Amino acid sequence: MYDENKPADFRRYERMPIYQKAMDIVQIVDSICALIPDDDPMLMDIKDFMMADSYVIPAKIAGAEGGDLYDIRMENATLIRKAARELIVQTNGLAIHGFEEPEYFKLLRQEIEEFRVLFLEWIRTFDPLNYIVDRWGLFNPPGTDVKKDED
Repeated sequence: MYDENKPADFRRYERMPIYQKAMDIVQIVDSICALIPDDDPMLMDIKDFMMADSYVIPAKIAGAEGGDLYDIRMENATLIRKAARELIVQTNGLAIHGFEEPEYFKLLRQEIEEFRVLFLEWIRTFDPLNYIVDRWGLFNPPGTDVKKDED
């Protein structure tokens, strides 16, 4: 409930375990990317994708927490899931293209698995009764009927 006498805590998401784990993932990806040689264009492309995906995760957590609407939260959750899964795929790309420090991949995969467990707990907190109808039909609570405009 909003209290005008109490300052808003716009950054409360930073104290959430899921956000903290997301920042751990950013740090691991940053460490992996620091080891990628600058003279290999393929590895550099993968590095760019990994850095972008790692930063998407905490940003979308913040967006989901700030939006609070079920449909917005689910949309952000979908993007988080995609980014986390892409990080795993990108480690495979690094390995295929000769990245010489593959022991970091196991660490990243472990962190993503721990993140996945926190993610499952987090999405269970989304209130399906607090939504605006997604006219595209993707992020509505189960049972929401979306009809074609009559215009």
